[in-house]
Amino acid sequence: MSNETDGGIQLEYGVDDKPPLPKSILLGLQHVAVMIVPATAVAYVVAGGVGLDPTDTAYIVQMVLLFSGLATIVQAYTVGPVGARLPIVMGSSFTFVGASISIGADFGMAAVFGAILVTGFAVEGLIGWQFKRIKPFFPPLVTGLVVVIIGLYLVPVAMDYAAGGADAADFGALHHIGLAGLVLAIAVGLNMFTRGVTRLLSVLVAIGVGYAAALALTFTTGLELVDFSAVGDAAWIALPSPTRFGFEFEPIAIATFAVLFLVSSMETVGDMSGVTAAEGRNPTNEEFRGGLFNDGLLSSIGAVFGAFPITSFSQNVGIVNFTGVMSRHVVGIGGVFLAVLGLSPKVGAAVTTIPSAVFGGAVLLMAGMVAASGFRLVITNADLDRRNTVVVAVSLGLGLGIATTPEALSGLPNAAETFFGQPVIVTALSALALNTFVPGEQSPLFDARPADSDADADADAAAVGPTDD
Repeated sequence: MSNETDGGIQLEYGVDDKPPLPKSILLGLQHVAVMIVPATAVAYVVAGGVGLDPTDTAYIVQMVLLFSGLATIVQAYTVGPVGARLPIVMGSSFTFVGASISIGADFGMAAVFGAILVTGFAVEGLIGWQFKRIKPFFPPLVTGLVVVIIGLYLVPVAMDYAAGGADAADFGALHHIGLAGLVLAIAVGLNMFTRGVTRLLSVLVAIGVGYAAALALTFTTGLELVDFSAVGDAAWIALPSPTRFGFEFEPIAIATFAVLFLVSSMETVGDMSGVTAAEGRNPTNEEFRGGLFNDGLLSSIGAVFGAFPITSFSQNVGIVNFTGVMSRHVVGIGGVFLAVLGLSPKVGAAVTTIPSAVFGGAVLLMAGMVAASGFRLVITNADLDRRNTVVVAVSLGLGLGIATTPEALSGLPNAAETFFGQPVIVTALSALALNTFVPGEQSPLFDARPADSDADADADAAAVGPTDD
C-alpha cells in the first residue's frame, strides 16, 4: 500500500501492487463498467451515421471490445517496447467519430480502415520514438491543460447519458435524472464516508444499485429502461474476420486521420500524466514512448479486423484518482474481461443492457475527476504567475468556447471547421504555442535552463521521478 507522495494523492495500491485476487477482479470489473458504454457507443454512432446493417454494426462493436482489451493488457504488462506498465484502460475514442462518418459516407468503410492502418502506428509510433526530443514542448502546464479539457469536454457527454441518452424520446425525464443522481450519490457517499473494499468499489457498487433500481422500474412501472432482446439474439462465440471491410487508401482520408492521431497522442500524453499525477510525478520518457507505441500499433492492427482507433480512456483515469487504486494488475484484469467480451457477443450484449442514465451518474463523476487531476497537475508543477495564468485562460477559454458553441466556426471551410472544431485540438495547440513562444520557465525556447546543467537534472528528477536513461 502506497503512501501519499509530494503533490500526489493517498494511494491504496501503487502501480506494481497486487491486491488480493477477488478484490482485483471486482476492481477490474469496475473499470470495465465505466468505459464499456462510451467505448461501444463510438461503433454504434459511426455505424448509424454510415448506414451499416445490424450484422456489421454488431461485428464492429465486438472488435472494439476485443482490441480495447488487448491494448489494455499490453499497456499494463508491455510487449517489448510497446506498453507503458501503467494502469491505462484503452478504448475507442470519440475523437475519430466525425471523420469516420464523413469519410465512410463519402468513400466507404474500406477508406476509413485503410487510413487507420496507414496512419495509426506511422504517426503515434513516430511521436513515441522521438518523444524524448519533443518532450520539452509538453511540460506539465501543457499536458495538464489537455487533461483538464478532456475532463470538461466529457461533462456534456456524461449529462447526455444522465438524461437518458441524446436520442432518447424521454430525454431528461425524472426517472433518468433520478437514476443518475442515485448512482452519483452512492458513489460519492461510499468513497467519502466508508473505508476498505466498499470505498475502493464505490463506483461499481453504485452502478450495481442503479441497475437494480432500473430493473425494478422496468418491471413495476412498464418503463422500458432495460431491454434484454439483444441478449437473446447475440451469439455465444464469434471469431474475428480479417479484412472484412477491405482497404482503400484515399489521400484525404489518410491526411485527416494523421491529424487526428496527432490529437490522440496529445490525449494519451495527458491521460498518462493524469494517472501518474496520483503519485505526484510526470511519466518517464520510457513510459511515454511505450504508451504511444501501444496506441498506434494496436490501432493499426485493429483496423485489419475492423476496429476503430484505440486510445487511452479518460474516464478510467478518473477512477484511479477517485479510488486511489493505481495497480496496473487491476487494469490488466479489466483488459482480460474486455477481450472476453469481444469474443462473446452475448456477454457483451448483456453488459450493454445497463441503461445510459446509470452510466451517466458514474461518467459525470469520472469526468470531473479527470478535470480535477489535470488542475492538480498544473498547480503542482507550474507557478500560476501572470504568464502561466494567461496560458491557462486562453487555452481553456478557446477550448470550452468551441465545445459549447461549435456553430461559431460554421463560416470556415469544411476541412478547417472539422479540424478547429475539436476542443482538445484547440486547447492543446493554444497551450503549446503560447508556452513555447512566450518567455517563461516552462518554455523550451527562452528561459529553460541547459539540458546538461546539474540544476536542470535535479529539477527534472524532482518533477518526473525515475527516468529511463
